[in-house]
Amino acid sequence: MTTPTGAAGATLAAQLYEVAHLTGEFLLRSGVTATEYFDKYQFEARPDLLRQVATAMVPLIPSGTQVLAGLELGGVPVATALSLETGLPLALVRKQAKSYGTCRIAEGAELSGLQVTVIEDVVTSGGQIVLSTKDLRDAGANVSHALCVIDRETGGGAALKEAAVTLAPLFRADDLRSAVGAR
Repeated sequence: MTTPTGAAGATLAAQLYEVAHLTGEFLLRSGVTATEYFDKYQFEARPDLLRQVATAMVPLIPSGTQVLAGLELGGVPVATALSLETGLPLALVRKQAKSYGTCRIAEGAELSGLQVTVIEDVVTSGGQIVLSTKDLRDAGANVSHALCVIDRETGGGAALKEAAVTLAPLFRADDLRSAVGAR
């Protein structure tokens, strides 16, 4: 499980940085204010980049994965693209179980007793993955791995490790910065 290397990896990293990197003052989900922000919707809304991201992430999927679980909202397009790329079933995970209809926390593929890999877009504190992993486990899923497109390198990996989840990022924030600096 490694970051893509070579010219293709550097090109994708630079493209993601150029499309998604913003500077200013941003309040993050974790409650922290940052001067740098990765607007994942900018690459998730572009089929060319989303396809490249999914293709590059396929080798990160742990052996034995039976279901991909995309977290609301940003993890859903990435997980969907990965599902299309690999043929693995997909579960769409809500932040809260809906209060009507099926009242489920996750829609789509069956989870109970299956090896589920969580898919997220950008990880900062890892808080949403920790919460969603608990929900998925409560629903009977076996969860020990999470993938993300960008790890901001601000403690998310450590928080997930405490929750017995291994994080595999496609890129770390420094990888994106380095790819642009190398051009």
